[in-house]
Amino acid sequence: MSRRYAMTVDTRRCVGCNACVLACKAENKLPEQGFRDWIVTETRGTFPHLKQEIRSERCNHCEHTPCVSACPTGASHKSEGGTVLVDHRKCTGCKACIAACPYSARYVRPEGYVDKCTFCLHRVKRGQEPACVEICPTSALAFGDLNDAASPVARLLHERASKVVKPETGLKPNVRFLT
Repeated sequence: MSRRYAMTVDTRRCVGCNACVLACKAENKLPEQGFRDWIVTETRGTFPHLKQEIRSERCNHCEHTPCVSACPTGASHKSEGGTVLVDHRKCTGCKACIAACPYSARYVRPEGYVDKCTFCLHRVKRGQEPACVEICPTSALAFGDLNDAASPVARLLHERASKVVKPETGLKPNVRFLT
């Protein structure tokens, strides 16, 4: 059976400390204005009955990929474990993939090509966790193979309710938020 990589974000544990953002930036040598993940704080309700949710967000590595379909050069593509990647040697920086992504998960690097989260596939291939998962001080992030019942994400998704951002798109994201 092939691998199907996914990440969970425990919205009860995430405190918005930005450790994941900084670890990603350092691990992937991102430019000053570059980002592959970010923190979202969402407040719902009416005062004084408010609820706040903090989420670490990134590319959702969707099963159905409008960014890949929109790419005229084949630079955006699916790779190992369903990870969505960008081949910077093929990318012209046309931004079609940026326009197609409903998660605003891509940006143009100063060098002119599009960049995004890779689930740190270079680390995963060495048996390591993505940098954001490894550094998270509250253990809010988990990564693994959905097709392996013993993987952290498969276990968490079996034990806990989860949601995705923008489910109405039907893209079947592989970043799930534990509720």
